[in-house]
Parts: sequence; C-alpha cells; structure tokens
Amino acid sequence: MTGAMDLVFIGLTLSSSWGNGHATTYRALLRALDAQGHRVTFLERDVPWYASSRDLEEPDYCRLRYYESVDELRRSYRRNIAQADAVIVGSYVPEGPAVIDAVADIADGQFCFYDIDTPVTLAKLESGECEYLAPPQIPLFDIYFSFTGGPTLTRLKRQYRARRAEALYCAVDPDRYAPTGEPPKWDLGYLGTYSPDRQPTLERLLIEPARQMPERRFVVAGPQYPTSIRWPENVERIEHLPPAQHASFYSRQRYTLNVTRADMIAAGWSPSVRLFEAAACGTPVISDAWAGLESLFGGDIHVTTRSDDVVRILSNEEDIVGRRLGSGARERVLARHTAQHRARELVGYLASPVEARTRKAEKESAGTAA
Repeated sequence: MTGAMDLVFIGLTLSSSWGNGHATTYRALLRALDAQGHRVTFLERDVPWYASSRDLEEPDYCRLRYYESVDELRRSYRRNIAQADAVIVGSYVPEGPAVIDAVADIADGQFCFYDIDTPVTLAKLESGECEYLAPPQIPLFDIYFSFTGGPTLTRLKRQYRARRAEALYCAVDPDRYAPTGEPPKWDLGYLGTYSPDRQPTLERLLIEPARQMPERRFVVAGPQYPTSIRWPENVERIEHLPPAQHASFYSRQRYTLNVTRADMIAAGWSPSVRLFEAAACGTPVISDAWAGLESLFGGDIHVTTRSDDVVRILSNEEDIVGRRLGSGARERVLARHTAQHRARELVGYLASPVEARTRKAEKESAGTAA
C-alpha cells in the first residue's frame, strides 16, 4: 500500500524497559514507522510496576497514552480505535482477552495481533493458562504477526485457525546501537532478565567459564536474579541497564552471550532483540543452538552448548576470528534486521484502509442478511 497510515498499538509497555524486552522492540518499530510518515498511538495499561520505573515519558515519535481499565480503554479511546487504519494488540497485555473483545467490537480497520512471545504463548495455550489470549480469539485477527517464523506460522494457521500468520521478527535501531569505540572491559557479558529455563545455559556458558578463568572478567546485567545464585568474584552484576546504555555495554565486551528460552529453542526461528542489538554493535556473539539461527546469521556467530568451547574462544588473545564474526554479523543486521526493515514489512503486510473497511462492511452486510 502507499500513503500514511493511522496505527494504534495496544501493548504491554512502551514507557518502561524494566524487566522486559517489549519496550525496546516497540520503541524501535514505532520510531521507524513515524520516520516513514505514519501516525502512531500507543495505548498502555497504567500499572504500578511500570509506572514506578518509566524511562520514557513523552516520546516524540508517537502519542503515548495510558488507561486504567478495559472500560476506560473502550470509553476514552473508542474514536482512536474505530478510526485507525490498523489496530495491533500485543502479547502480555493485562486482561488481554477482554481487551481483544473490546477492540474487535470497535475497530473498523485492520485488526492484528503482535506476538513478541510466540513459543511461550503457544505453550500457555496448550496448557490452558494463557492470560492474555484465548484460542477462539485467534481467528478474529486479520493478521497474526509472530516473533517466531518457520514452522510455527503453519501451526498457527492449521491448529489455531489464524487467517494469516506472518513473521515480524524483533529488530534494532541502528542509530542507537552501533560500536562506540570504547576499550573492552569484560571478556564475556550477558544482558537479560532472570528466567529459570535460561539459567542452566547461563551457568554452563558464562558462570562455569568464569570459574575456570578467574583472571578474566565477566558481567551479567538484568533484574530478578535470586539472591541464592553464587556468582564467582570475577562476574560483575548490574541490576538494571537502561536502553540508552546498551550500546556502550555491548561495545565494552570482547564477546557477548545470547541465551534462548526453552520454548523458543523448541520452536526455532525466534531471534531475540538482544541478539540483533549486540550484532549491530559489532560485538561477536556466542549463542546456544536453535533451528533458524544460521539462516539469520550464517557463519557469523559462535554456536555452542559447551563450557569448554567458551573457554577456548576466550583464550584466544588475538581475537581475529571474533572481529571478523562481529563485523559480518553487523553487516547482516544492517542489511536485513533494522527497525526500518520491520516497519516496511509491517506496512507491506497491512491492507490499505479502503480495502480493510470495505471487507468489514461486506462481512457485516452478509451477517445482517443471514
């Protein structure tokens, strides 16, 4: 389609990057959409956890508004939702099923879902414990945008009757993630919120190498790690790292570690935003293994499941291979995985406003005739 669109996102959070990867994903995407001439409103549930830790108050690339209940969302933002060319509800939105039902009743344009947690969502749907999406709601969406590509898209259509499922991977803002030129401070680092299913890999690929290499320096940044974890003395802990400091953090590492959640490893084709951010900074990445990783990064990444491999990589003082991998991964990200690429993909998937409203009018007319 051509021309500017009016887009409404209803997501977990844009205002706070504390303890989640949603905010940085939305920030990059929405900034790119604005730069491409689209008008964007982001609606966020006003909850104490994020309200007390906001690091983005008034973005200059979208209208950020808060609501305190589904009733307020319906009452205060009915006009925004009804007149939008597309409304996109995200995963993990509080009271998600009620929000989806409310939007489905109001929206006249495209109605979509953006799942930034697709493998987790599918596991929750299987167990009947998904608090932000009900299986019967999936066919309501014109497009189900998925953080995960590959076979998962077919599963969404066949098992859950998604009308259309498209991969919309996370991405990176190249204006905010680039090499800073700072000298290395750590030999290996990791950025991520604590997760029980990721912790064994973090133990194996960072904590154990740290024990074996007491002369080397390591760092783990992210909240919610239990006090029971016994960190080696050469592992620095950073409780929270604001997005504005990410590029500096990655640039000061010789290597950075990517650790993937178990559900996402099982599904494959689920690159995290941290993976793209680190690569954009030119930092060579050591990652656990999952299907689709090499199709995204080719040979420009170290893939391993063994502590000994990490020790061997870090023992190489010259880092010739590391610099080559970091440079190659950065080139791949800039060529395919920036927020500008994702914004163009998103808009390209959406039908024009006229097509969307015509289709809805035809559907309502058919229902009345029946």
